Amino acid sequence: MEEKNYLQDISDIKNMMNRSSQFISLSGLSGVLAGVYALIGACIGQRLLAANDYYYVTLESRTFKLMVLTAFVVLVLSVLTAVVLSHFKARKQGETTWNSTSKRMAVNFLIPLATGGIFSILLLRHEVYGLIAPVTLIFYGLACVNASKYTLRDVRYLGITVVILGLIATEFSGYALEFWALGFGVCHIIYGSIMYFKYDRN
Repeated sequence: MEEKNYLQDISDIKNMMNRSSQFISLSGLSGVLAGVYALIGACIGQRLLAANDYYYVTLESRTFKLMVLTAFVVLVLSVLTAVVLSHFKARKQGETTWNSTSKRMAVNFLIPLATGGIFSILLLRHEVYGLIAPVTLIFYGLACVNASKYTLRDVRYLGITVVILGLIATEFSGYALEFWALGFGVCHIIYGSIMYFKYDRN
């Protein structure tokens, strides 16, 4: 009986340490939905390019502006979904969403992400369009890897997968939209589903 209580105490201490060092309220379902949003956005982008007969798209063109707007909407929806679902999960677990651990996670995620965003804008200015898709994938993957120290380990594997896709996309720059759909869409759905069944469903 004493041994059983001892093991339970160890388990409780381990859980407390995990809660203090990791943001475990990250919602797997939000990852799935972010992937769905990304796939819808990719389909819209494909239709916009098709309507333009796949001609060269310039920064001043209506097609490019609509594609940027689509990407922005996908980003906003993904962030809002992650915040809302993680908030409900945290409240269900008796935790707070915005604490010292989630702040560290956010900072470590945003540093590589912001760097990649600025780098992508510079590539746009210099008309190096072929590298924009690989750069966004690589820096997003690095952001996930960097933030994974403060959240679920699965985020690290998601990041590594997306980085690899970004490197492959560098070699096949003519398939930017397809790699975006694969990295931001399919990978999010797969890893989000894994996280949901491992952590959320119970």
